[in-house]
Amino acid sequence: MEVTRLNKIMKNVEDALAAVTFAEEGQAATARSIMKEGRRVLLALKEGRIDDKTLLYAMNTSKRIGADLDILHVTAPGDDAHTIDPLISHFVSELEAEGIGYRMIPRTGCLKQQIIDYTNSEKEILFAVIESPKSLDTDCNKRDKTLSDLWQQLKCPLVVVMDEARA
Repeated sequence: MEVTRLNKIMKNVEDALAAVTFAEEGQAATARSIMKEGRRVLLALKEGRIDDKTLLYAMNTSKRIGADLDILHVTAPGDDAHTIDPLISHFVSELEAEGIGYRMIPRTGCLKQQIIDYTNSEKEILFAVIESPKSLDTDCNKRDKTLSDLWQQLKCPLVVVMDEARA
């Protein structure tokens, strides 16, 4: 067995035992926070292509599995302003009301490449959520533009949320 895998298993056991100790002492919130450390869902959004259903899916899934949410908001190249869409502002308020931890990650350029780069650098991502495969192609180079190409390079599962009328 690999040493790194064994270390990860040992850390999980230690975390579980620490959570049990806090729970026995009546500190359930602390126990829950210990158990959800390292569990993150990536919500990847492209400026101008933000859908309510995708936001709701990401929030409900994060809540159900006890994971925090990383919101990767990608704007067009050269757009350094990173103005927050009112829909995202409202979504963040809902996350706070639900007690879901989140991080905003502003980036520019190709959404597909940003997802790959982020999931390669953040090993705690359980899966990535996107609105549609079409949003992956905007502002990207012409090569490797298909969803299957992304799938080959991605280090985690990809969930695509699409409106039934557009599917």
